[in-house]
Amino acid sequence: MSLNKLYGRATGIGSMPHTDPDAALEVIFTYFKEIPHWPQLPRRSETEGLVSQYLAPLLSRGLVALRPSGTPYFCLDDPLWEKRCLDYYELLLAGEDAGEGAAFALTGESAAGFYAFMERCARQPLESLYLKGQLTGPITTGFSITDPEGKPSFYDPTLREIIVKTLAAAARRQVRQLQELGRPVIIFVDEPGLYNYGSSTAVALGRPEIEASLEEIFTAIRDAGGIAGLHSCAGTDWSLLVGLPLDIINFDAYEYFPSLLVYANLLNPFFARGGALAWGIVPSSEKVLQEDLDSLQQLLEKQMEALVKQGAGEEYVRSRWLITPSCGAGTLSEALVERIYRLAAALAVKISKGS
Repeated sequence: MSLNKLYGRATGIGSMPHTDPDAALEVIFTYFKEIPHWPQLPRRSETEGLVSQYLAPLLSRGLVALRPSGTPYFCLDDPLWEKRCLDYYELLLAGEDAGEGAAFALTGESAAGFYAFMERCARQPLESLYLKGQLTGPITTGFSITDPEGKPSFYDPTLREIIVKTLAAAARRQVRQLQELGRPVIIFVDEPGLYNYGSSTAVALGRPEIEASLEEIFTAIRDAGGIAGLHSCAGTDWSLLVGLPLDIINFDAYEYFPSLLVYANLLNPFFARGGALAWGIVPSSEKVLQEDLDSLQQLLEKQMEALVKQGAGEEYVRSRWLITPSCGAGTLSEALVERIYRLAAALAVKISKGS
């Protein structure tokens, strides 16, 4: 799928502080008309959290339960575990064969913003060029759901496979639902857990397992006809991503640009395949109060120049870009979020016009 109309535009990450979906959508469609995203609303309900939003299939079929603290864990000790696993894999396969996967759709309880977005887009003429959704990634999910002893489930091959296939099914379903609105669909896999790779607290976190897990989900998005993106709001080993079937890398350029700079020369094959960088240059924090359009443009220009000097192709860097907030905004005030979105949208316009 061509991304040519995508370059030079702005969009958001996902989470917003609103409890009213319609209020969140007003902000989104005011500033990101060309690439609106559906809003995740974690303050509205605990079920709309980063990981809990995608737990419904696992909870409803008894593979995962919640501790009194709310922490999810796989029910390996349950006598019915093996049977439930077999039934679940049949469900996964049936969803793939039918091309539907309704069991893996977001629920109204866990994603009010998604369904409000669908309704709004369906009832009014769309100015949008693309529609954006999001999905929590397998590393983040696998470190949030544990085994019965509290160990991150990502380390267990069987549990990791269940997580990856569940998220791949959810990704396919989300792409197909959004496609009903008649626009190309982008899905960002939100993966803050990538920062664990190489850390002293996650020494057993292997590169092959990370790459294979992400590849399966990116492939599911693309096979469904979507555009695959990854968002990580911390520094990481970006070489993990450049060889994967990925269209957009979204990174926190405001706080963690040096982490990408190290891998500048590795970006060229990614660019050559049509990839784009989404620069999270507008801080998703109160630091945005210290910035304005000119200061952010100057910072972005400085960073692009540095990336080129380190070996990234200048033609790619200066043409294959998008602008986003640095991270989700679910913990901020509504006023602050509006400033962040306004600056992101205005910055994309300013750079595109060369002013």
